[in-house]
Amino acid sequence: MRQVHLLKMAVTVLAGFLALHAMSEPTVSDVAVRQRWPWSRLVDIDYVVTCEATQRVDVTLTAYNGVTRLALPETSLSGDRYTVGQGTKRIVWNPALSGHTNEVITQFRVELTAELCPLYLVIDLTDGSTATNYPVTTYQTAADVPGGITNDLYKTTHLLMRRIINGSFMMGESVNYNVTLTKDYYIGVYEVTQKQWQLVTGGTPSWYNNAAYSATRPVERLRYTDIRGNTTDNPTVNWPLTGHYVKPNTFFDRLRNRTGFMTCDLPTDAQWEYACRAGTSTYYNDGLGTPSNLKTNAQMDVLGRYKYNGGHIYNGSAWVAPAQNCTDVNGPAKVGSYLPNNWGLYDMHGNIYEWVLDQWGALAHATDPVGATNSTYRVARAGGYGNEGDYTDSGQRTALDPIMLGDFMGFRVVRTLP
Repeated sequence: MRQVHLLKMAVTVLAGFLALHAMSEPTVSDVAVRQRWPWSRLVDIDYVVTCEATQRVDVTLTAYNGVTRLALPETSLSGDRYTVGQGTKRIVWNPALSGHTNEVITQFRVELTAELCPLYLVIDLTDGSTATNYPVTTYQTAADVPGGITNDLYKTTHLLMRRIINGSFMMGESVNYNVTLTKDYYIGVYEVTQKQWQLVTGGTPSWYNNAAYSATRPVERLRYTDIRGNTTDNPTVNWPLTGHYVKPNTFFDRLRNRTGFMTCDLPTDAQWEYACRAGTSTYYNDGLGTPSNLKTNAQMDVLGRYKYNGGHIYNGSAWVAPAQNCTDVNGPAKVGSYLPNNWGLYDMHGNIYEWVLDQWGALAHATDPVGATNSTYRVARAGGYGNEGDYTDSGQRTALDPIMLGDFMGFRVVRTLP
């Protein structure tokens, strides 16, 4: 054992394996723990993954002091935890980023578990705005999700997210910017609904509030600052200059504290478009045609709610917004009412505009772009129920004031994997 200031660490070696689902079951073995004493407090956790060459696994770490389980925050762990292939790997624990910095730990040990990368993640919001914890469950395939992914459960009391594998794509309306994303992330299958917002925050901000239909409609009438915090009175809330910091007691602060997922946030501009396109380079994400054609209003009829398929109403002389208490036949539609894209994501075209993290700025060839740093505007995506089809395409970007309040502004949730 070695003494490291106020942290005492025992060197522990664990061996074993974890059997998983199918015949070619990945295993974890040769787990070894070593602190980088005397030059550092960092703790190296080495292990070996045995799996097929094409398989990828996620590795979960559980730490103990003897039989007492230690809570290690996600931010204190780095290294090979997600989308891990075969071979020797390493996770690094930084005690300085956890509540155990000044704790004497004499019997430190870890247990590693692994599973094939889950495609779906479900956050159970049932306990509402006073909850201290939201249970999280993962599923390998859509067929494994209880009740199926189109069940209203995932539009009301549970938040359903789909894993997006990192990769490269051509970004922008003219698909002429080569962008690479290096990290996997989970994104909401649906836009956040009024019921989900109410369960997390206790509030009901939406304009379209017909009680018979509101639960499964997207929450709207939200400023960017309502979701993450106001940079005017809290300058530390200023992506990308201050990273993923959000104002206390906002939607994302509550969601993070109750799940432990500290990277839950709005998607970046690039994450949103990559997920929307789902491998396509066409004007809409149905994959038809080329970017320069097949962008008619008629093509939008099956892809999402927009001005001419119920979003607005023709009164005989003009198209007008529907009444506040309208059913979901008009105005914002019930989420999931139209066709999903190739990755099973709904309403990426139309219904409501969706805030993304980025400040407004020009696009460029980039890896993991975070947007501009000196704009007063933020980017919104997807178009809305009051727009014509050519405002709702995959590459369409809109600059909006983050304090703008409209009955067409909402969002979806992303959790970026470390």
